[in-house]
Amino acid sequence: MALRPARTFRDPDKVPYTRKSRKNMSKNYVKTDPHQHLHQFRMGKIGDYEVAINLVAQDTFYHRDNALEASRQAVVRTLEKKAAGKYYFVVLKYPHHIIRENKMVAGAGADRISKGMRLAFGKPTHKAALIKAGDKVFTVQTFKEYVDVVKEAFRKASRKLSGSWKVVIEEKNAAN
Repeated sequence: MALRPARTFRDPDKVPYTRKSRKNMSKNYVKTDPHQHLHQFRMGKIGDYEVAINLVAQDTFYHRDNALEASRQAVVRTLEKKAAGKYYFVVLKYPHHIIRENKMVAGAGADRISKGMRLAFGKPTHKAALIKAGDKVFTVQTFKEYVDVVKEAFRKASRKLSGSWKVVIEEKNAAN
């Protein structure tokens, strides 16, 4: 079964559903923890780079961890082809919001099996990161000659995420 579209989930201005208690399991709001798709948050070599390039959101959206992982892979694939070993890439947002789905049964005789909207709290199925307008999602530190490569990588990554994005370039001081 395919993933449901993002419009079916909660509005970003609502209270997040994230409470997971490890010490006292009886106080859990979230009974099961969905599988995490985004595993790596730091890639490349730590070094003394000249510029820091950020991918900044212009809209507020929930982004699933599998979408963040796909965009991370697009960035790393482009950087490894054209700037191998000359960058340090960091994912700045962690997907910890739990997305719930109320599974519905369709077809003949489904009215005897499905309960419709009765007790429609839903079961945890995915994780998502709330990314607000102005938040930095990815940052790459590199040298000035690779700025165009990073811009191209961020262009490819932004195609895999909802909303509009902009690339912000910050010069790093010698003191940093």
